Amino acid sequence: MCEWWSVAMLTLASKLKREEGVRAGRTPSSSNDAAHRVSIRDRLLIKEVAELEVNLPNTCKVSFPDENKLHQFQLLIFPDEGYYLGGKFQFEIEVPEAYNMVPPKVKCLTRIWHPNIAETGEICLSLLREHSIDGTGWAPTRTLKDVVWGLNSLFTEDFRSKVQDFIKNYAR
Repeated sequence: MCEWWSVAMLTLASKLKREEGVRAGRTPSSSNDAAHRVSIRDRLLIKEVAELEVNLPNTCKVSFPDENKLHQFQLLIFPDEGYYLGGKFQFEIEVPEAYNMVPPKVKCLTRIWHPNIAETGEICLSLLREHSIDGTGWAPTRTLKDVVWGLNSLFTEDFRSKVQDFIKNYAR
């Protein structure tokens, strides 16, 4: 396991143990109970970050600027095929308190020309939409792994073939 994953997991795991101690009637040695509560989001993130480590595409790297905050992290994508080969694209991901009922907020920090990424960094990806008319938007069954793989797919060979299919079918 990578060192930063271990530190982040240990930090949240100890926070989780303190909360369980509070529930069992033991009082923590420091301030009030509210400061030690672990949200549903954080409980999900403990599991999902561990799963993400095992299932991270080889073209991606995740980093946590503050290991105490699994809900704020950065994703670096360095495509190994397609139009964006050779580039490194950084994304900021923030998981809101209402997660998993609402999707994470994602912003591209690298200046890029891409039909699914605005100049200001907003991402147009159906799974990041809370409500989607095509049924492919966010659902509580989705995870951070889905978000990372979805972002990674914006840079794959599949993207190039979809462009070529559209040209062949609609632009000739």
